[in-house]
Amino acid sequence: MGGENVENVLDWCQDLGVKIVTLYVLSTENLERSEKELQELFKIIDDKLNYLLMDNRIHKNKIKVKFLGRLKMLPEQTREIGEKLEEATKDYDEQYLNVAIAYGGRMEILDGVREISKKVRDGLLEPDDIDLNTVESHLYTAHLKNPDPDIIIRTSGEERLSGFLLWQGAYSELIFLDVYWPDFRKIDIMRAIRTYQNRTRRFGR
Repeated sequence: MGGENVENVLDWCQDLGVKIVTLYVLSTENLERSEKELQELFKIIDDKLNYLLMDNRIHKNKIKVKFLGRLKMLPEQTREIGEKLEEATKDYDEQYLNVAIAYGGRMEILDGVREISKKVRDGLLEPDDIDLNTVESHLYTAHLKNPDPDIIIRTSGEERLSGFLLWQGAYSELIFLDVYWPDFRKIDIMRAIRTYQNRTRRFGR
């Protein structure tokens, strides 16, 4: 049911003019679940990704699909579908759909630090030249002009980020909803946007 609701949410975001959507599909911690449960999860994920690959709306609306996470941890079939989606949409830039899968915010920062460290080791970068832009350009969201989300919506009544976009979400407005993802409705996203509009963003100032 949650997988089926993804299509609805993407349609609602299209109607509301939301240009960038990032869906938290599977965390690195989720990969520690039982093999049987993971097999069922990946079957659903693969079905939905294949549907996206064939969905004309992706091409009609020129939506770039990008996968965020440690993709090497995914089953080969899932990786292949993801690579096909990214390749098919690589030249689009009207909207962005980011799929966070095998994703963890701490792991993302760690991977970025490792890449920067390699450049320092190889003499391509001086430590004193490392700034915020350097770090952002080595995160999974480097393909976005503005990777920082305005709103992060957390469903299910839980009030924590669970490792989601820890760097990018530093000044995002957090909306916690007491509704489970399969029951998430268009009115819920509209309420979240209205809540956002009524807040004053200070960015630490």
